[in-house]
Amino acid sequence: MSAEQHRQFASAVLGFAVLTVSDSRRPENDTGGRTIREMTEAAGHRVEDSTLVRDDVPAIRAALRNLLALPGVEVVVVTGGTGFSPRDLTLEAVGPLFDRRIEGFGELFRMLSYNQVGAAAMLSRAAAGLIGDRAVFLLPGSPKAVALAMETLILPEAGHLLSQARRSPAG
Repeated sequence: MSAEQHRQFASAVLGFAVLTVSDSRRPENDTGGRTIREMTEAAGHRVEDSTLVRDDVPAIRAALRNLLALPGVEVVVVTGGTGFSPRDLTLEAVGPLFDRRIEGFGELFRMLSYNQVGAAAMLSRAAAGLIGDRAVFLLPGSPKAVALAMETLILPEAGHLLSQARRSPAG
């Protein structure tokens, strides 16, 4: 089957959770998290939960596990902590939890980012993977970067990704 044919079998409505990782953001100025929530709902999906956590490996892991434990959550989008500053720990916290990495996500995100920010795109450690049969995307904190990833990669392909990940081995 072609990718288009596979997409026809994908769930039209998914349950999303949003995790903002930041030492400086508060709910009132969490522009990255707000962007994810607004774009998710505008695309017809559900936002099951949204939380904010400091840049700390145990705190990030605990928050992610709590979101993944919610019954309606199929996709978690994490914003923040994917750069190279000493406090950017999202990849260190979440990367080891991935059962399967989605290598193409980071590659495509950096390629698309290059068109917006030039060579600075290489400083992004955006990544994605599956934890069980749920997708987790790690994005920068910039609302512009979040919007780019949501519009061009996550929202168009999350359903297709999950339908593939959940196929039986014989199918």
